[in-house]
Amino acid sequence: MLAGPYIAFVVVVPASSAELVVRELVLTAPLRTLVIDSQPLFLAALSTLLGAEPLSARVTTCARTDIGLDLARASKVDVVFCEVRALPMSGSEFVSILAQELPGVPVILLGDRNDEAIMTEALTSPAAGFFTKDAGLDEFLVGVQAVLSGHRAIGASLMSRVLDRLKHQPATESRRIGSQLSPTEVEILVMIGRAESIPAIAASRGISHKTVRNHLAKIYRKLELHGRTEAMLWAARSGLTSR
Repeated sequence: MLAGPYIAFVVVVPASSAELVVRELVLTAPLRTLVIDSQPLFLAALSTLLGAEPLSARVTTCARTDIGLDLARASKVDVVFCEVRALPMSGSEFVSILAQELPGVPVILLGDRNDEAIMTEALTSPAAGFFTKDAGLDEFLVGVQAVLSGHRAIGASLMSRVLDRLKHQPATESRRIGSQLSPTEVEILVMIGRAESIPAIAASRGISHKTVRNHLAKIYRKLELHGRTEAMLWAARSGLTSR
């Protein structure tokens, strides 16, 4: 993992101003991380990476999600890295439980290259980050910093594979967009597809943040989406981001 040269690119889904809790990346105390993974070699490699600069994190590790959940409950943790295929509960199940008990602790899910389907399904979970274990070093660090700043981050390699797969599926979305969304909703969906934040959309259209959120709620309902990440994928699949 993280061994070869990569272009530093990561898809960041901005948090809205109401959701955003900006964290100082230069902490007065070391960044406290918890890593849950069943592969000893990967666990050691990631621990070394997190403990080195620029993060210089204090790392706690374990191989099981039930143990990891107890560790997160018992000690203060700034961010959790969890294998998507973890046991006895999956990474997605772990994220859901932690989001209810410790909503301020972001979780970054990690998967192997052949975990594309599981990682794609996990995009609808409360997880804050999604990366394959072969992600480039710069891509991974940029993603971690985005998550620590309150945003969601999706590794470029994972996103490219998801979009490539979606291109080969029947494209009925354009008809649904034309028949279901108003012109204003389509324009906002385009901006969401380009990863623009709620404040940026509000400023460009001269409307309030609340109005933008109301439009988004209607878009999600009409297109049966579960949030901004799915909306970004929808916009890309439908060709809206190339407008």
